[in-house]
Amino acid sequence: MPRILALAHAFPPHYCSQDELSSALRIAWQDQGLDVAIFDRLQRNVQVQGRYLARPLEEYHHFNSFTQTNQIWQEEALHLGEQVVRQVLDQAQLAADQVQLLMSTTVTGIAVPSLEARLMNRLPFAPTTRRIPLFGLGCLAGTAGIARCADYLQAYPTHTALLLSVELCSLTLQKQDLSVANLIASGLFGDGAAAVLLVGDEHPLASAAPVGVLDSCSVFFPDSEEVMGWEVSASGLKIVLSPGVPHYTREALPGPLKDFLAKHNLKLGEIRHWVSHPGGPKVIDALEEGLMLPAGTLNRTRQSLAEIGNLSSTSVLIILEEWLRDGIAKPGDWGMMLSMGPGFCAEAALLRW
Repeated sequence: MPRILALAHAFPPHYCSQDELSSALRIAWQDQGLDVAIFDRLQRNVQVQGRYLARPLEEYHHFNSFTQTNQIWQEEALHLGEQVVRQVLDQAQLAADQVQLLMSTTVTGIAVPSLEARLMNRLPFAPTTRRIPLFGLGCLAGTAGIARCADYLQAYPTHTALLLSVELCSLTLQKQDLSVANLIASGLFGDGAAAVLLVGDEHPLASAAPVGVLDSCSVFFPDSEEVMGWEVSASGLKIVLSPGVPHYTREALPGPLKDFLAKHNLKLGEIRHWVSHPGGPKVIDALEEGLMLPAGTLNRTRQSLAEIGNLSSTSVLIILEEWLRDGIAKPGDWGMMLSMGPGFCAEAALLRW
């Protein structure tokens, strides 16, 4: 089975506490008729303590168009992406031209040529490197990217695949939108990047990789387009976020996951390590309840949400990196990566240490 060799992450240098961010937003929106009591309650309920920002907080007052913020996204995403790719290659002691597949994912900015194509001009990847840009999967894409890289390595077991995720969620903030969805998003999402190196099971470094990706599954829930996503408007990417996300997580997801595990003669209780995307406190609770997980199973997910917020596709990769770094799992343990995103849909990857 394809194996995960190395992971790395990077943040912009601008970290703000939730109190700082909430105070700045409260001041900016009061003149627009903000209900301060509702705003403060929503900011508390997301249970985020602070987040990284692509630019210093004071600069956000001057952003006035999608053209401007997307240009900043291109600059900062390329810089952060290059940084984290260099880190993961150094960690694995591999050169860029030893990577056969380069995949990038983002949902917070638009670039054509895409992000990984622009990195080809900064790092010495071989000109024959296969490239796959992913856009539109949102929070789902961290797990989906791992799964699609693993699919590729099933076909090319001597190859190396590199997944890059860069999400600069702060640049999508809608300054004129006082909807509940935007108020929640303003307190929930942060910025960061992560990179993952995977190798096929016939690669010379496969034996040094701590965990394998045995299989994956995709779950699509029909007629759920309005649950989560972007409304693309003149002012940029406007959040679509309905209260229905916990319902799908609790009621609709467990069945397909049980069916997926049954193909491998496994049950939910045999999964020792759950590496889950931090959609938000209610989503995390719904996941534990729906899957009947022991209390505290998703504490690492909750901790990540508190410390850095929800980083869309990047979050689950950072959580996986922490899991491997701390050496909690033992050889033979089963694990599950899990993310949900626009569609509404879910992606799961079955891991074996």
